[in-house]
Amino acid sequence: MTELGAVSPAGARGEADGLARSSFPGAALPLVVSPLRRGDVGDVAASAAAIRACAEAELTSRGAVLFRGFPVRGVADFEAFVKLVTPDLLDYTFGSTPRSHLQSRIYTSTEYPAHQHIPLHNEQSYTREWPLKIWFHCAEAAPEGGSTPLADSREVLRRIPARIRERFTAKKVMYVRNYGGGLDVPWQKVFGTTDRGEVERICRQRGITCEWKADGELRTREVCQAVAMHPRTGDEVWFNQAHLFHVSSLEPSVREALLAVFSEDQLPRNAFYGDGSPIEGAVLDEIRDVHRQLAVEFPWREGDVLLVDNMRVAHGRAPFRGPRKVLVAMAEPYRAEAL
Repeated sequence: MTELGAVSPAGARGEADGLARSSFPGAALPLVVSPLRRGDVGDVAASAAAIRACAEAELTSRGAVLFRGFPVRGVADFEAFVKLVTPDLLDYTFGSTPRSHLQSRIYTSTEYPAHQHIPLHNEQSYTREWPLKIWFHCAEAAPEGGSTPLADSREVLRRIPARIRERFTAKKVMYVRNYGGGLDVPWQKVFGTTDRGEVERICRQRGITCEWKADGELRTREVCQAVAMHPRTGDEVWFNQAHLFHVSSLEPSVREALLAVFSEDQLPRNAFYGDGSPIEGAVLDEIRDVHRQLAVEFPWREGDVLLVDNMRVAHGRAPFRGPRKVLVAMAEPYRAEAL
């Protein structure tokens, strides 16, 4: 993992659109975009066309753009900034992690305990429908840690050993989820309904196998891509969450406690090859190693807004101490072709 410090002044350049571009030393992403002159929120609105054009052009070339130094202070400012570029935001449906809904379609980032590391991943790559863009806003930077690491998903694919890459490409990934029970997100929240019939309809529409267990809880199985092609660039990217869903991602003590009670297909979540056969833990360790090698970290500053191409760039979360508040918004839905 590469830890980035201050933005390199030598790499900064101002342009006619009133925005300065710069980079962290030795890192291709994220590109840092700042106003040449500091202003108020009204100035952000007046620069909407420049911000929108910059976001689209630079996201295509870099995969992640960090807007720094703009007057974005909290939820309302973040939503207004985001909508300059992506006016139509998405609900967080079929989610896999706990989040709080703040307003409109703005959410907190994943609410896992501060000491836990969230591995690099692409948002909702455990499904066949996902957002192409994901936004982050640092409303409060942690005094220690709490960065959002990034990695180029094209390079992740290239660096994964060929034998692993070919096996996953051919077999794909099956995700098994057992909702609720105090161990995972309740199905009512994931599907946004309390109607079992509606859940079954959604599952049929999305190609998900579902069953109601004797205790009234829900189990689903879905086979999804391991590798995907970016619909705009044609780039192939590593695009799955096998390494997060698999039981080997749990801390050893937690894993042992769960396996003492549940079989592998009864765990809150688990991942298998698409044919239902087990994924080898050693294989997933190699994939995790590639992510670690490619991860870059930059220190959050309050007011930062980060735009990420969700297919091209993976993101995660480093452990932290003290208060931290990072907000999230998602945009531009995309549905993969049927497998």
